[in-house]
Amino acid sequence: METFRRIAGDVGGIEIKMIYLDYAAAAPVRTEVVRNVEKYFANPSSMHDAGKKAKELLENSREKIKKIMNANIGDKIIFTSSGTESVNLAIKGVARAYIKKGNHIITSKVEHKAVLETCKYLEQEGFSVTYLDVDKYGRVNPKDVEKKITAKTILVSIMYANNEIGTIQPLQEIAAITKKKKVLFHSDACQAGFLSLDMQKLGIDLLTLNSNKIYGPKGAGLLYVREGVKLEPLIHGGGQEFGLRSGTENVAAIMGFGKALGLAQAEKEKENKNLCGLRDYFIKEVQKNINEMILNGHPQERLPNNVHLSFESVEAETVLSYLNQRGIYASAGSACTADEIEVSHVLKAMKVPEGLAKGSIRFSLGKETTKKNIDKVVKVLSEIITSLRKVF
Repeated sequence: METFRRIAGDVGGIEIKMIYLDYAAAAPVRTEVVRNVEKYFANPSSMHDAGKKAKELLENSREKIKKIMNANIGDKIIFTSSGTESVNLAIKGVARAYIKKGNHIITSKVEHKAVLETCKYLEQEGFSVTYLDVDKYGRVNPKDVEKKITAKTILVSIMYANNEIGTIQPLQEIAAITKKKKVLFHSDACQAGFLSLDMQKLGIDLLTLNSNKIYGPKGAGLLYVREGVKLEPLIHGGGQEFGLRSGTENVAAIMGFGKALGLAQAEKEKENKNLCGLRDYFIKEVQKNINEMILNGHPQERLPNNVHLSFESVEAETVLSYLNQRGIYASAGSACTADEIEVSHVLKAMKVPEGLAKGSIRFSLGKETTKKNIDKVVKVLSEIITSLRKVF
């Protein structure tokens, strides 16, 4: 994977290495993945030899991913253009397919906007949605899920790991409850590509993944669907993807997705051990050098690469702007809501005080992050916050 670089015009055009700490928004494509992606332009639905070759590559990627996820023979992998499309297909698809059984959906208040906005849209169609509270770490209590299930509940959708604060949810406990209650369970796992994706162990009925969080190309996502689960398609047309997602498949991106997922799962133990060490070092150094700050998310049950911090008496946008000028790239939360200046809905649900919530920054680490990077970031961050607090 090539090193990120930028041209800093404010220092005379001298090339400096940037420090990229926004891997939760998008990761660079690995060189192994780029080499693996052959530019097959043919339509996999075409009957000529080029089309047949594209179809073969597509199905090989599908079977490879099923094997990686330990899926059963009858389970489906449906390729989509993104995690957001996958979420929409899962939630709307189940809701419309099971409307005769019930119209109640359960989710949490800290889900990605793809889930929350989809649920809000379905409320306009007459569906009833329960939005579960979370604890101070952003975790859902499985007992709350069980209490809210009714005879009309058809789906529970709880994310695997939170995209902002990194908290990992107790999926297996929730899955045991939904199985007992005979309710379908979907999970947005877009941030969990380096966690266990063993479908037999997780017990999930539908799972959303995307490519660009695991060093694969953008433009590829998937929905895992357990055998026997019914869906209504969102996109109608030529009947691709088992008739559930019509449209010509992006074979090159899908091939890259399969390669990236295989590498992520094969390397997850080594990668997570390294990232946990860097993450904990980062947190410790910030706590030592900057006062009036808190770490958001669960202290142990969190993503190995997530450091989400709230600083008193500063605005996140201002801090990020100054970091950007120094070649340090982080974010205020989800990249999908980066243009919003209001307090994160995740932090609101966790009841983080507004003064702290407004100064919240997500640093997400990755393959190129080093201890030296972290030392520089902590030094620069301390200087910026000290300076801003003097003005404040």
